[in-house]
Formats: sequence, C-alpha cells, structure tokens
Amino acid sequence: MIDFKDVTKTYAGDVILDSVTFRVNSGDRVGMVGPNGAGKSTIFGIITGEVVPDRGSVSIPKAMRLGTLKQHLPDDEVSRRLLEFTADAIPELRGMHEELHRLEEQLHRGVDDDDELQSLLDRHGQLQSTVEHLGAYRLEVEAEQALSNLGFREADFERPLSSFSGGWRMRAALARVLISQPDILLLDEPSNYLDIPAVEWLCKFLKSFPGTLLLISHDRFLLRKLTGLTLEVNAGQVTRYPGDYDYYRREREERRRNLEAAKRNSDRKKEHLERVIDRFRAKSSKAAQAKSWQKALDKMEEIELPDDLSYHGAIRFPAPPPGGIEAARIENLSFGYTPEKLLFRDVNLAIDAGDKLAFIGYNGMGKTTLLKLLIGRLKPTSGRIVLGHHSVIGYQAQEFADLLVPEQSVYDVVRGNLPAGAPASGLMNVLGSFGFSGDAASKQCKVLSGGEKIRLLFARIFVNPPNFLVLDEPTTHLDIAARELLQEALKSYPGTVCVVSHDIEFVRNVATGIIAMEPPGIRKYFGNYDYYLEKSAELRAAGLTDTPEQEMQIGSPDLARNRRRARAQARNALAARKKAAEQKVADLEKKLETLEKRQAELVEQLSGDGKVDFASVNRELVQVQRSLEQGMADWETAASELEEIRLENERIHQELN
Repeated sequence: MIDFKDVTKTYAGDVILDSVTFRVNSGDRVGMVGPNGAGKSTIFGIITGEVVPDRGSVSIPKAMRLGTLKQHLPDDEVSRRLLEFTADAIPELRGMHEELHRLEEQLHRGVDDDDELQSLLDRHGQLQSTVEHLGAYRLEVEAEQALSNLGFREADFERPLSSFSGGWRMRAALARVLISQPDILLLDEPSNYLDIPAVEWLCKFLKSFPGTLLLISHDRFLLRKLTGLTLEVNAGQVTRYPGDYDYYRREREERRRNLEAAKRNSDRKKEHLERVIDRFRAKSSKAAQAKSWQKALDKMEEIELPDDLSYHGAIRFPAPPPGGIEAARIENLSFGYTPEKLLFRDVNLAIDAGDKLAFIGYNGMGKTTLLKLLIGRLKPTSGRIVLGHHSVIGYQAQEFADLLVPEQSVYDVVRGNLPAGAPASGLMNVLGSFGFSGDAASKQCKVLSGGEKIRLLFARIFVNPPNFLVLDEPTTHLDIAARELLQEALKSYPGTVCVVSHDIEFVRNVATGIIAMEPPGIRKYFGNYDYYLEKSAELRAAGLTDTPEQEMQIGSPDLARNRRRARAQARNALAARKKAAEQKVADLEKKLETLEKRQAELVEQLSGDGKVDFASVNRELVQVQRSLEQGMADWETAASELEEIRLENERIHQELN
C-alpha cells in the first residue's frame, strides 16, 4: 500500500533517511518511534507530498484519501469559525458542492437538447452519490460530537479559531482529521495538548477506525493500545518490528544482545587474524598465507550496534531537606476567577509527606488552578492552604519551556534561581548532576532539545533543593526514553510530588494517589491510576459520583445534550434493522413452538392404544423433526444477527459517551 524504496533525504548535509526501504500494508496500525529529530515527521511529509526525497521512490495508491494532523494551521484558516473549520474535513467536497450548485442552476434554467439534459442529469447523480458516500451530511453532527469530546463547549462553536490558543487550535485540527474518515490516517503526536479523559476518548475512537493508521507518538499508552506494527526511525534507518510497542522493546533488546555477541566474536576473530598476519608477514614461507588472511580480514564487515534505548542524560535529584509529617493541607477552600462563578467550593485535602499525587480531570476543571493555589500564586476566595513544617516547594509551570530566553545560557538560567544572598560556588555541581558539565553549561537555550530543557528545569529547581515538587505537564517536549527516565527519578524521589500530566503511562508509573477533579469539589483515591479506574467505575455504578458525561456537563451544560443527540441519530440508523431482526426472531420462535407442539402430538399418537396409521404418522414425524432442525438453525442465525445489532448499538452508546 505505502512503499518506500531506497529513499534518501538530507537537510543541510545531515542524512535524515539513508536508502530507507519499508512497506505499510492496507489496514496496518503502525506506531512510529524514535528519538526527536530522527526523521519521523519527514516520512509523513514524504507521504503527503510536502517533502521531496533526494533519491528513491515512494508509491501510494492514488485512490486512497489521506488524512493528516498538522502541527501548525495555515494563516488563512484561523479566521474561520470553529465549527465551520472542523466540519470542513473533506476539502474535495467544496468543489463538488460548487459543481452541484452550477448544475442545479443550469437544470433550473432549462436545457433544450435531450442528450445534453441526460448528460447533466447523469453528472448530477454521480456527484450526489459521491457526496453522500463521503458523508457530507454527517460531518457537522460528527464535528460537534468530536469537539465536545475534546473539551470544547457549544458556546465555542461560533468563535473564530484565532481566539483560541495554539493547543486548542490543535484540538480542532485533530477533530477535523478524525471525522474525515480517510483511507490512510497520519497522526503526529495527537495526544499533545489533551487531558487524560480526552486521551482515553481518542484511544476509544481510533480503536474503531477501519483504515490504515500511522501514529507518531511518545505516548506509550496509545502505542500499546492502538498499534500492531512498529517502525523505528533512528540513525537514518527504518527498522520494522511486527508487533506493538512492548514487542518492539523486547525484540530490540534481544537483537542488540545478539549483535553484541556477534560483535564480540567478530572482534576476537579480527584480533586473532591481525596477530597472525603481523607474526608471519615477514616470513617468506608464510607470505602467501598472510596475504590470504589479510584478504579475509578486509572482507569482514564491521558490525554496528543500534543505539541503546536507555536515555543517557542525567536526572539525579539531590536528597530533599527534612520536613514535617504533612506537606500541605487545604481547608474549606473556595475559589473563582469571578465572585459569582466559583470553580471550587469548600475543598479539603491533606497532602502527606512522601505522597505522589496526580490530578486528573477534563481541561477547564481547575487542575492547574489548584496547583497555583497550592504554591501561593493564586489566593483562595475563602478558606486557606497551610504548608507543612519546613515544606520547600519546587514548581514547574506548564509553559516553562516556552518562556526560556533563546539567547540565555544554561548557567544563567540556573543562576537566576539562586536564593537571595546564596553563593554561586556550588552551581557547577548542580549543573553537573543534571548532565550539564563543562561546556554544556554554556549552551544557549535555543539549541536545547526537549530532554535538555526538562533537565534544565530541574537543575533550576534544585539550586534550592525542595522536598515538595509541584509539576504541571512535566513530560511536554520529552521523547519516550526521557519520560521513562523522569518517571524513574520521581518514583525514587523521597519527597512529595503533586503532578498534572496527560501521559497516562507516566501517571500510572509515578502516582501513588489520584485527585479526581469533580467541581465544585475533588475526590482523593488512595491508590494508583488503575485503582482509580476501578474504584471510580464502582462509585459511578453505585450512583455515588458523576458519570463522565455528567462531569463534562459541569463544565458546559450543552455537552451532554450534544452527546444525546449524536447518540440518538446513530441509534436511529440501526432502528429499522433492529426491528426487522426482532420480528424475524419472534416469527421463528412462533414457528418452532407450533412444530414442537405437533411433534408432541405425533409422538403421543405413536404411543397410544388406538388404531394409528404408523407409516403415515412416522413420515410426518420425520418431516416435522427435519423442519425443527432447520428452524433451529434459522433461529440461531437470526438471534446472532440480532445480538450483533444490539452490540453495535451498545458500542455506539459507549463511543459517544
């Protein structure tokens, strides 16, 4: 389906792809992994035609429609209304609608020539059929549904895209590409800017996507849930692994171990040949043999080992200063950005020393706000927040990486966070513990990778070592290896951690407790993310907490109505099939009941004492039994069809929730 053959691409002399060959078949669900800057997005660009390879060929069937999530929207798109932009998911429909309008005007004016009239009618019919096949009449409803599931409110639908932040624009672009239902879907980091509930919905949506999926992501949750084939892009090469992300990790490590063993054997053989050649080269009797050995040595290929998957940067947290038993306490806290609309009301929460708490909830429910209240950036409307004895806070803002001054050096960023009057003599030791030894301390922020920026953040924080870390989206800009390194550092950190993150696997591996945002309050779950999923489901089933639909309704009363409407429309489409299937099952059950009754009557005649035409009764009994067998087979088929329709109805209900 998608064939890369000997594709090479360079930028400014750097080889990004080096004679790359691979194939993606129709229906494959592909996870593309590799370090930042390795060439994953370049491959997407080549597939879409936006990037031209230097050498090689790429083959994609022309009839296939591509859908791709771009990280930046064209300037001419941001002036459009949100719903209008999102529902305009299939650009070729614009030209079709314009042509249909012209044809209808021409037909309305009248056509004298019968052949021309028939030609116009045929073209109109073809276009109408194509428009319906592409789903033009479903797009607005599905746009509303997707936007609602990604956190937009109905009041937002008429706002121009230009009024939203970059992250919200990307959500709109994601909704647009998802509802377009392309044959090939290319998604580059789709979970960026999404909260955890939206990531869960995205995963559910993509599971039912019937086409070919290519997913670039550092989100291990999505890779594990959605992909069955992994392409690693690294060091100019693309390596195919026929399995999901976990399979890829196991197989890659196994390949590395095998190559290491092969390299050891090869190196030993080379060393042996080199010693023998040096020993016998000067002896005339062995000169010919030495030449032969030299040829064998020259033919031996150098075995190159793949990069180690582990991240080689350093995140070593200094020991936190001692503090009290309690890190912080929230007492009867209420807060609102306007007095008439409170985001929180009478919230109470005890944060014990050593807790590692993840704050979970839809965007707009106050996760970041609660963190800012904790650190004192915002003041409660009422109630209070009490820090524990000797609690020292280290805070990372969500926008930290975006606020770095490009020309500022690593050293200057860290020095700027020194406590007043503190000596700078120990700065280089702090920088070294976070991987900025020697000349690396002079690096300017504009050349730092995502992983280096996160290390810089923690170096800056630990100039004054905290015992209470408050982190807002710390995995932004990090690749998988850096995320895993950070999660291990936090797991072993003996201090207290409060974190907001959209990375489900990160939360699953770090958090020992979950704070669920349930405005105007919160609920604390004394266990990890899986425990939270289990217990929150039990509470919803018991009616003790809101369903996800009700939680969304708190933020926007219109969202639940959107879901109900979309669900009703989808179910209505199944209603006729369901009614026919139910009638068929009922008719067959009635027929079977009649046959079983007649069978019982015939058996009773055969066992009776009266005069009976045994041959005639036997013939009818055999016929009734055959009819029963056929009727049972027909009933099983009809009942299975009805069950499939009911399951489809339930699937629609779950997806639209």
